[in-house]
Amino acid sequence: MAIQLPWAVACSAWALAETGEASEALSRVREAEQLLERQAAGGLVVYHSWGYHPAGRACLLLGRLDDAQRLADRAVESSRHRPGFAAHASRLLGDIATHPDRFDAESGAAYYREALLLAQRQGTRPLVAHCHLGLGKLYRNIGETEHAREYLATAMMMYREMGMDFWLEQA
Repeated sequence: MAIQLPWAVACSAWALAETGEASEALSRVREAEQLLERQAAGGLVVYHSWGYHPAGRACLLLGRLDDAQRLADRAVESSRHRPGFAAHASRLLGDIATHPDRFDAESGAAYYREALLLAQRQGTRPLVAHCHLGLGKLYRNIGETEHAREYLATAMMMYREMGMDFWLEQA
């Protein structure tokens, strides 16, 4: 089995979830998990975070928060020595913690800050901007408008500089 296959299947689940194909997305999530388990049984766990992360994103989009949490936790576990992967996994945990059905401002802020620190160290500007956006939304939701404005302004500036128009509109 190709090392990238679980990642590709998980990414297709994420894309399907984005387009509203819930049933097919969920099938792909399950398929990706099975592929990851087979790789793990064979001793190959190098890139598991990259498989668990998009599968978790798909579950978050589908509103399957328990599944998203489980997959995000696996992404964190499998990225302990890979700060770039860990940053994405921490942001996913922040997005789960700030979901309206599970809102926990303290946990969400901690996850976003952890992801932000790791992303800054890695120089992954898009992820840095996403963390600022997450923190901005979080602070807006709890009524801390000054903090919200600061984080959202930073996210918007970064998205503009990188030509990330879709995300600029989100901010």
